[in-house]
Amino acid sequence: MRKVRNATPATVALTQAGADFVLHSYQHAPGAQSYGEEAADALGVPYERVFKTLVVETDRGLAVAVVPVAVRLDLKACAAALTSKRATLADPVQAERATGYVVGGISPLGQRKRLPTVVDISALDFETIYFSAGRRGLQIEASPATLIELTAAITAAIGDRRD
Repeated sequence: MRKVRNATPATVALTQAGADFVLHSYQHAPGAQSYGEEAADALGVPYERVFKTLVVETDRGLAVAVVPVAVRLDLKACAAALTSKRATLADPVQAERATGYVVGGISPLGQRKRLPTVVDISALDFETIYFSAGRRGLQIEASPATLIELTAAITAAIGDRRD
């Protein structure tokens, strides 16, 4: 098993699973308005390949939605994918408590409690995607299949691509 510098619960989960991944760090600016767009800009990666992790509250409990930073989460589509009647963004404090990560650094991997996860289907368009490694200023690059497998996620069109 390889040793990872800057280990987080997310990188530990990947390492324990024997998954291929690359860790990318960048200087996080404390005043950044969008963590995902900041990561994409800092790493020189198109917004469509950098995914944000959002915690949603449904009538069935908390869940995780992973969508490109270039789009908004379609809450109705997310609820439908999770076979729920409704979905709203979870309170940030509730999201941090459930995942063990701080907002802006929430990773879909290595969360305190495994939550149902849905990944936007557009992730499958790429050989690798980027997502939070569990700390602001740290991104994981891995195949979408790795993310989907390790989170036991379903895929669905949950990104609202309207401007």
